[in-house]
Amino acid sequence: MADDDGRYMRMALGLAARGLGTVWPNPAVGCVLVRDGVVVGRGWTQPGGRPHAEVRALAQAGAAARGATAYVTLEPCAHHGKTPPCAEALIAAGVVRVVTALTDPDSRVSGRGHAMLRAAGIPVTEGVEAEAAHRANLGFLLRVREGRPMVTLKLALTLDARIATASGESRWITGPEARRRVHLMRARHDAVLVGSGTARADDPDLTVRDLGIDRQPVRIVTDSRLGVSADSRLGRGARQSPVWMLHGPHAPAAAREAWSARGAELVPCATDPMGRLDVGAAVRALGARGLTRVFCEGGGGLGASLIAAGLVDELVVFSAGRLFGADGTPGLAGLGVTRIGPRDWALDGVESVGSDLMHRWRRLR
Repeated sequence: MADDDGRYMRMALGLAARGLGTVWPNPAVGCVLVRDGVVVGRGWTQPGGRPHAEVRALAQAGAAARGATAYVTLEPCAHHGKTPPCAEALIAAGVVRVVTALTDPDSRVSGRGHAMLRAAGIPVTEGVEAEAAHRANLGFLLRVREGRPMVTLKLALTLDARIATASGESRWITGPEARRRVHLMRARHDAVLVGSGTARADDPDLTVRDLGIDRQPVRIVTDSRLGVSADSRLGRGARQSPVWMLHGPHAPAAAREAWSARGAELVPCATDPMGRLDVGAAVRALGARGLTRVFCEGGGGLGASLIAAGLVDELVVFSAGRLFGADGTPGLAGLGVTRIGPRDWALDGVESVGSDLMHRWRRLR
């Protein structure tokens, strides 16, 4: 039974991953219904956060759900929100056992879904593949518990950790396969974040291209004084795909009006004594707006600030077979490290992507 529980829960986690980047502020949940060793229904949270995974799986199973075991990556909801409780739907469908990976930390659920199922006489097994589910739902869990989204920092570097030549040239350090992978990563996050320096220097678009997706991530710029032109590519495309400008209290009124006229959302944030955005306040502001997964693409100053504040949860580094030397631009601004302490990051995987190397690291907690 335990082996089967793990196998079907891993299947449900694979389904849940299909919702990453499209379901915020909801969690990306997967559900598998199994009766007599046969999968009779599968579902995952749909774009916008509904229908929920359980509802989709039950609809696919129909009458075959009666007598089935439900494998759900997160505790079924127990409250009436925009949809009825999924725990009630499982009970009404005649499911005879429920297996979950995680308890939902949302105060409206937080054990109530499990209790509702047990009160109806349905056995519940908790904690199956809990570690994998925790990592898959880290963004949602952080938003509920800490009020902030998960942050992934992506760096594309030369072998000597440079992001530009001595003259400032930076396109392209990595090859087309790596750049395509970055587009896939954008698609699996709710938002793409850059600093004002990157926005000015590169005039990026930050959309997902050539993958056939309809729903674009939110494009976000940290810019305390709104110095990035509203006539930039981001500004011109703000009505087609959402753009949020995080700014400080002293951003000029004319700049605010220009960005608002373009259709961008202005997000006021606190600043430090130097007039720079407080990155902690900025990230919490994103969490307050429902974001669960943010993909930061630079620059070096923003990346260093996020790392120094302990706000980077995953680090993705693409290494290209190039050397720019000490006069090139470093990938990160100074971190003020003066001694070698315990390791900050654990290696999660290494992969060749075209002619480049991609390695993933997760922050040790």
